[in-house]
Amino acid sequence: MESDALFTLGEPAGAPGAPAGSGGVDGFTAARADSPLPVRMRPAGIDELVGQDHLLAPGAPLRQLVEGATPMSVILWGPPGSGKTTIAHLVARATDRRFVAMSALTAGVKDVRAVIETARRQRRSGGPPTVLFIDEVHRFSKTQQDSLLAAVEDRTVTLLAATTENPYFSVISPLLSRCVLLTLQALDDDAVRGLLRRAVTDERGLGGTLTLAEEAEDHLVRLAGGDVRKALTALEAAAATATAVGAGRIDLAVAEQAVDVAAVRYDRDGDAHYDVTSAFIKSMRGSDVDAALHWLARMLVAGEDARFIARRMVIFASEDVGMADPTALTVATAAAHAVEYVGLPEAQLNLAQAVIHLATAPKSNSATTAIGAAVADVRAGRGGAVPRGLRDAHYSGARGLGHGAGYRYPHDDHRGVVTQQYAPDDLVGTDYYRPSGHGAERAVATRLPVLRRIVRGLPAPAARAGAGAVTGGPVGGAEQVSGASEGGSDATEGGQ
Repeated sequence: MESDALFTLGEPAGAPGAPAGSGGVDGFTAARADSPLPVRMRPAGIDELVGQDHLLAPGAPLRQLVEGATPMSVILWGPPGSGKTTIAHLVARATDRRFVAMSALTAGVKDVRAVIETARRQRRSGGPPTVLFIDEVHRFSKTQQDSLLAAVEDRTVTLLAATTENPYFSVISPLLSRCVLLTLQALDDDAVRGLLRRAVTDERGLGGTLTLAEEAEDHLVRLAGGDVRKALTALEAAAATATAVGAGRIDLAVAEQAVDVAAVRYDRDGDAHYDVTSAFIKSMRGSDVDAALHWLARMLVAGEDARFIARRMVIFASEDVGMADPTALTVATAAAHAVEYVGLPEAQLNLAQAVIHLATAPKSNSATTAIGAAVADVRAGRGGAVPRGLRDAHYSGARGLGHGAGYRYPHDDHRGVVTQQYAPDDLVGTDYYRPSGHGAERAVATRLPVLRRIVRGLPAPAARAGAGAVTGGPVGGAEQVSGASEGGSDATEGGQ
């Protein structure tokens, strides 16, 4: 059964059907000369483990786990290729405990109970403790996870579980509370690059029979997206292609041919990064949904951090769509959450949906200009003391200072809005927000002049011949405007 990390899982120790003399070690299939490159390059010891420095310091939980210092049960949570099963392999080799590996894809409650019963018998007879490794533990049902609780609680087995999904959602709380959760990070480009170079020169890998051009190396690193297994698999395919054509060097053309993916000219730290991001934003702003999707795809294929893309979209939702479609921010934020919760490649669907929404939404930059103007006034020193009626009056002595005096409670008025000074003295009558007439903001542009007139205590404009009249009654809380009267005559006040 295949794992999502660097090597293949064998059948659980003692499982029926396991061929005698298969060379398996501690429940894992031993690497052979014809094993895939990721299998052959798995670390021989903890010091070869790359990319999880935050967990490898002396005394850190991961190092204690591998070295067998404490019999604690652990859940390893991380993206594919981050080394979850590699760590399990190191645990199997570095301790004198009995090690059993199984996958939640094929194992059931019966298999788990059989391992636990064997572990219990060995424990009673003074045998070695048992480490039970379960890959893809999130695929176990609640009942299957429940079957582990008692054995983990009394340490009949030390559980080592791996998952690519958020364990707070995919692992039952009682099991999660009995384990230490270790979060593995996707490997950064430098770590992937280092492992590629090791595979080129190491006898377990290519043994120096081929060289890897810098451009080809960059291409493989981009393709990997932090997944070491993907990087090493692509390297092996490129090496096979180079050998087939009699080349002693893996260049960019060979690497592209081997994995059938063209190298995207994109430097995440250079001009291309900023140029493509700029084109992406401007395409959404210009409502060209097809171009926006192209630039999104360009960034994803090049290995851009999906979280960076999601952050830019959240900003765009308020900066360029804003009140014209208030749901845009909700959509963009949901996409950003999906990136964290689901991860790539599936999260590209969530990003694409959000891009389509943002690009096709009506546009308004009124929120951007409003806060910009307000910040400019504050920095220029405008804005005096808080009006007395608005000051905090809840503490003893506040009333004696005049705090809250004269404050009118808007909900006491049938319209839900009252005449009252809210701004500092030198900013009374200043308009920051100027709504557009696009999308949902059109209704705000109609209502806003009425609200400002009531709040500021200004007289109603004279009715023009043939124009609708202002009627009393609630206006979305305040007065209603019929026809084009106040909504049109006060258009400049509302920023039209």
